[in-house]
Amino acid sequence: MSEYTVLLYSDDAAVRDRIRLAIGPRPAADLKVEFAEASTWEECRRLLDEYEIDLMVLDGEATPAGGIGIARQTKDEYLNPPPTCVVIARAADRWLAAYAQVDATIVAPLDPVTTGQTVAGLLRARRDGAVPLGTLGTIPR
Repeated sequence: MSEYTVLLYSDDAAVRDRIRLAIGPRPAADLKVEFAEASTWEECRRLLDEYEIDLMVLDGEATPAGGIGIARQTKDEYLNPPPTCVVIARAADRWLAAYAQVDATIVAPLDPVTTGQTVAGLLRARRDGAVPLGTLGTIPR
């Protein structure tokens, strides 16, 4: 079983709790996750710099820095950023997430089955060497 670190970002602790519960400690039989939490962009940056983060799940409604903006900034500032998944309030916001090169979106309220499947797919893709959207990744030798 593979173990991964998922960074949860929201300025609201209750939203982080809902996301964590929807993902669960085992989003699939072959995957185990531990969570790192951030309530500000600065905390996200610190966690990205200090730990191996395998996936970022970001609150698109967070303030003052929204998840879509953080996803884009991460892609712009980090050479090999983790894949990003943004929780959005309206399906119509998918176009904005696509513009920001977000790897996946989930519409709130969170369905645990859909959330688990989305997270599992992103983690398996990372395990198998997929390069997140908007990045060059590493060049194989």
